[in-house]
Amino acid sequence: MKVLVLGGTGTVGSQVARELLARQVDVHVLTRQAARARALPAGAKAVTGDLLDPATVRSVFNGMDGVFLLNAVSATECHEGLMAVNGARLANVKRLVYVSVHDADKAPHLPHFGAKLPIEAAIGVSGIPFTILRPNNFFQNDTWYKDLLFGHGLYPQPIGDAGLSRVDVRDIAEAAAIALTAGGHEGRTYNLVGPDVHTGASTAEIWGNVLGRRIAYAGNDLDAWEKQSLASLPAWMAFDFRLMYEFFQKHGLKATASDLERQTALLGHPPRRFEDFAAETARAWSV
Repeated sequence: MKVLVLGGTGTVGSQVARELLARQVDVHVLTRQAARARALPAGAKAVTGDLLDPATVRSVFNGMDGVFLLNAVSATECHEGLMAVNGARLANVKRLVYVSVHDADKAPHLPHFGAKLPIEAAIGVSGIPFTILRPNNFFQNDTWYKDLLFGHGLYPQPIGDAGLSRVDVRDIAEAAAIALTAGGHEGRTYNLVGPDVHTGASTAEIWGNVLGRRIAYAGNDLDAWEKQSLASLPAWMAFDFRLMYEFFQKHGLKATASDLERQTALLGHPPRRFEDFAAETARAWSV
C-alpha cells in the first residue's frame, strides 16, 4: 500500500508515518522544504511541493492508495485542505483520513476550528472513502514548555478550570494508521480523547509530581498570555489561540463515555493517560 502523508514533518504526521512504516506501508511525505526530509523517520520518502501550487496538487496524489491529511494552522489552512481533497479526488485515491478537531462544529467562530469544517464537508461529498479524526488538545504540546517548567516552575498553557480531555499523539497516529490500512472505518468520525478531564491547575500538579518540584499554573489571564505569545507567534495566530483558550475556559472540551468506548474499540486498547505521558517525558528529560 502506498500512502501520502500531508503534515508528515510535524508532531502528529511524523508519528503517523512511523505507525504506517511499522505496518509495511510505502510512506511518502509531502514537505515544502527539502531540507526537512532529514528529520523524517527512516524509510519514509520525501516529496517536495506546496498545496497552494496547482502543479503539486495535480501530481503528488497520483499512484497513491491512501492519503493522510493534516493541515498546519495557517491563514491558508482551509484553502490548502480543499486543494488536497481535490488532488486526492482527481487521482482516484482509495482512502483518506483527515485530522480535524474535537467538537469543531461547536466553535466554528474559532479560526482554526472553523477552517476545518469546509474541508470535512468537501471530503464528505468527494466520493473518496474517508475517516475523520477529531482530536482534543495534545499531551505533546507540553514539551514546548520544558524551559518554563524547569526555569520558572510554571505551567503556562491557559486551558482554564472547566477541563479538557486531552489526547496522546500516539493514539491519534494509531487511529490514523488503522483507518488507512484496515477496513470498516469508512464514513466514520471519531473523537480522539484522553480518559480523564484535566484543568490548568491539575496539569501543573501532575508536572510537579513527576518532576519532583513545585509547578504553579500561570493562570487564566488571556491579555497577559496573548502579549507574551507575541514574542514567538505572529499576531493572527496569537489572537486565534487566545479565542480558543477563551472557549476552553468557558466551556471546556470534554469527552463523552461514547467517545471513549468508540476510541477504545478502534485502537484495541484504552486511551493513554496524561499522568503516564508526563512521567515518561520527565524520565526522558532527565537523561
